Amino acid sequence: MFNWFKKDKKKQEEYNQTLESLNTDNGIDLEDEGDSCETVEDEAVSTHQIEDEDSGSVSGGILERLKNGLSKTRKDMSNKIEDIISGYKGVDDELFDDLEDVLVSADVGVNPTMMIIDRLRERVREERVSDPKEVKGLLKDEIKKLMMESVPSNELNLLPHPSVLLVVGVNGVGKTTTIGKLAYGFKENGEKVLIAAGDTFRAAAIEQLEEWSNRAGAEIISHTEGSDPAAVIFDGIQAAKARKADILICDTAGRLHNKSNLMNELNKIFRIVEREYGEATKEVLLVLDATTGQNAINQAKVFKEVANITGVALTKLDGTAKGGVAIALQTELKLPIKIIGVGEKVEDLQPFDTDSFIDAIFE
Repeated sequence: MFNWFKKDKKKQEEYNQTLESLNTDNGIDLEDEGDSCETVEDEAVSTHQIEDEDSGSVSGGILERLKNGLSKTRKDMSNKIEDIISGYKGVDDELFDDLEDVLVSADVGVNPTMMIIDRLRERVREERVSDPKEVKGLLKDEIKKLMMESVPSNELNLLPHPSVLLVVGVNGVGKTTTIGKLAYGFKENGEKVLIAAGDTFRAAAIEQLEEWSNRAGAEIISHTEGSDPAAVIFDGIQAAKARKADILICDTAGRLHNKSNLMNELNKIFRIVEREYGEATKEVLLVLDATTGQNAINQAKVFKEVANITGVALTKLDGTAKGGVAIALQTELKLPIKIIGVGEKVEDLQPFDTDSFIDAIFE
């Protein structure tokens, strides 16, 4: 879980007031302007998890927002499973085939679906289940188990400080807003944050990050449009050291349509980070748009080839019935999902938890 916010009621009130301000855009357009074939409408993501001061329990309706945000996936996946099961009087191969079709259509992916159904068949056989009504609970349980076995931890690891968070992803997936609101959340938790505007090729990317840095109260290092991204990251590292920043967030370009240039650019950036900031804790966060379904899987495969991805931020889950892509990312690609976006408001970016995620889909 992201322990970003202190248990301070006054701080909480100030934060809530700022949320209202952030949710009302009266300045520069803060949405990512994609220039690649994957460009889609951006989502305003958020970055907070608040704990009740007395009990320490999650407040602010986080679980409720998760359920609401996954309503389309639940309708397309869980409700269909329920309809299928209700039409059977016994458990047979045809039932398993129908369940398989539902999972594939929800973008769980062919290979993960086959693994899940095989495990379900075995479980049904071992436990001698004959009532179809029991199958849904077993299916839910097997999906959870497979996801947890594939990825032991979903926590964003930025400790100990200093730390570097390198953010990668194609244009249009919500990368810029994710960075901006992560910076805001970290600042609210008392961290000293510095942003390096390394996406120097996309129009308005630098201006958008500058606006977000102003709102978040974070410092920013930027060059002119078209500058060498690696040079920006180098200067960002030197500034982070000099200013004793806790977290350095580095934006990178998302030109996936030119894989060779992307590979060369990212490799250069990673070499600089290792050479100049070897002592820092490092996370490489890949931002993916859930609405693109299997295309997000394809993007992840490419980025895995060119970068040591340590986690995924999966945005726009509220706008799609393809939430099953989260299952595919963890079970097929072994990529831990660390952040999810389940709404348009600032507070709708949440830490990913497998239990809560699957429960929200199957409820």
